[in-house]
Amino acid sequence: MTATRPIDLAIIGGGLAGALIALALRARRPELRVVIVEGAAHAGGNHFWSCFASDVAPQDRWLIEPLIVHGWGGHEGRFPGQSRTLDGGYASLTSARLDEVLRHAMPAGDLLFDRPVVALSPTVATLADGTTIEARGVIDARGPGDMRSLDLGYQKFLGLRWQCAAPHGLSRPTIMDATVDQSEGYRFVYVLPLSASTLFIEDTYYTDGPELDEPALRARIADYAHARGWAGAPDGEETGVLPVCMGGDIAALWAAESPGVAKAGLRGGFFHALTGYSLPDAVRVALAIADMTDLTGAALHSRLQALARAHWKGQAFYRMLSTMLFRAAEPAERWRVLARFYRLDPNLIGRFYAGQSTFTDRLRILTGKPPVPVGRAIHALGATRT
Repeated sequence: MTATRPIDLAIIGGGLAGALIALALRARRPELRVVIVEGAAHAGGNHFWSCFASDVAPQDRWLIEPLIVHGWGGHEGRFPGQSRTLDGGYASLTSARLDEVLRHAMPAGDLLFDRPVVALSPTVATLADGTTIEARGVIDARGPGDMRSLDLGYQKFLGLRWQCAAPHGLSRPTIMDATVDQSEGYRFVYVLPLSASTLFIEDTYYTDGPELDEPALRARIADYAHARGWAGAPDGEETGVLPVCMGGDIAALWAAESPGVAKAGLRGGFFHALTGYSLPDAVRVALAIADMTDLTGAALHSRLQALARAHWKGQAFYRMLSTMLFRAAEPAERWRVLARFYRLDPNLIGRFYAGQSTFTDRLRILTGKPPVPVGRAIHALGATRT
């Protein structure tokens, strides 16, 4: 690729992880030339990303604040026989805003959309049209890649932007409404009030396979809305399939594709093992890269692989909970694993979602009456890979 200036970093993938790296470097290291190569026509895909205020450290929140389009001062959680309202900030980001902010922050010539990549090395990206892009360093941030080395279940969802015929009356999100049918496994409905008459309603469920039955989910959301008196119709949707990890080999994940190339986001294993969410880790990784003085391919690979290994080690507790959810509980009883945790201290809950549970938090979650049969839990945990 002919360029007036050498490329310091080529980020392959313009999703959340790749875009946050670019924005962090643009803010902290504006002298660098950073190029994003994305196979789609715009950045971010078609997504809502949401986070609690505690998911991102206060000193790091500047990175996502321009992307926030909705915010609330609390949220609700509901389970059979149990309901709770929690205070604390909760915010949502959208892919449309991400694309807008990225285009404003980056030189137009450094955003390469509709450019699929077919091969990578630590310093070269080869595009489907035969073009090669040379850079001091390359980061692969294209979303989940070959994850066969991991022992996975899946959190799957379809969300509809629901236009109500009349005001819906909600003032805060419902993060988990698990009072819905649980016969096939842990399932909940997620509701965000976007305006007085607009809701975002998402049907989410945990299963062994990644297949998504979109027609069934649309019907379930419509039934849920109408049962609550929210007559109306959808005018937009998103879908997603997130990995839920019970074990595996992080080194094999990194070796599976493009050996020697740095990886970020889901492709590098940077996600919460029980929820599949990646936004807090995407922020941490982006800022860690912005603090690096050496952005060569070898240095990036070494640094991000070390971060991935440390993250993997820190996620052992959440992999254990994922194993209990999938292997120790009967499908119709899996909700109890989350319901018990939702009765605990709000600060503990916040640290849990951020992937920052303390030793004391972990003891508190595990002590008392277990949410699954002890014998099955011991068997499941003994059988799973680390």
